[in-house]
Amino acid sequence: MSNLTTSREAPAGATPAGRKPDTKREINAFSGMAHIALFAWAVITAGPLIWVLLASFKSNTEIFLGKPFALPETFALDTYFSAWTEAHIGRYFLNSVIVVLISTAGTMLFGSMAAYVLARYSFPGNRVIYYLFVSGLAFPTFMALAPLFYILKNMGLLGTYTGLVLVYIAYSLPFTIFFLAAFFKSLPYEIEEAATVDGASHTRKFFQIMLPMARSGLVSITIFNIVGQWNQYLLPVVIMTGPGSESKYLLTQGIANISVSAGYQSEWSTLFAALTLSILPMIIVYAIFQRQIQAGLTAGAVK
Repeated sequence: MSNLTTSREAPAGATPAGRKPDTKREINAFSGMAHIALFAWAVITAGPLIWVLLASFKSNTEIFLGKPFALPETFALDTYFSAWTEAHIGRYFLNSVIVVLISTAGTMLFGSMAAYVLARYSFPGNRVIYYLFVSGLAFPTFMALAPLFYILKNMGLLGTYTGLVLVYIAYSLPFTIFFLAAFFKSLPYEIEEAATVDGASHTRKFFQIMLPMARSGLVSITIFNIVGQWNQYLLPVVIMTGPGSESKYLLTQGIANISVSAGYQSEWSTLFAALTLSILPMIIVYAIFQRQIQAGLTAGAVK
């Protein structure tokens, strides 16, 4: 009696001899392509920044007639001293620091309080107020420039740091409340209830219990607000106008002023030095608080 062998059809997608597909090799190939793409993106992003940094040490001859992508002949800081003193970048830098610190502090204070109330308390109109704040995210800045100009002019705040700080706070509140409201919702209610049982007031619960628990989220949104307000250009140009307003220019306005005069005075290295001075603080801030930013962005999802 002969032995009869039956063969079963191999399932679709299976490799010969019943071997499984080499998924590990496919994952490694995909990972390699992803690393190549990230490296190309890093070069595209960091390349212009590195070129600006190197150009800040060069003379106009080296930038335009020499080798524009070569290292500078010397790494003297003369252009930085010229930008800081003669181009008044030091004064613009100090103006920006003062305005951004005050406006960021106001944004975080009012934004965190509003987000906490909207996230943790139920009352009539809660959702309406929340969506009114969130709708500010869809409002383009340039559409409000003309009304803002006349409103601040009628209030006597045109060309003042007070008016600029108030506008910065108003434009930063929507994203701050949107971000922190979701973060406050993720915090446990048991600790807050225990504080209520112990007789803690609403103010004490907020400042002594909830804010320390939300520290990672507060750090993240603070950095975002600092970067956004530091790089703001349209609002200072419209608001900081009038006689004698040049001494009140912020850093972005000062650099724009230098870029205009650079074409006539041929001080391009001074312009690049000013750009470097405006970029470095944000890079340093992000490098210092990188872990806190990442923790704040993921804390709400993890909890």
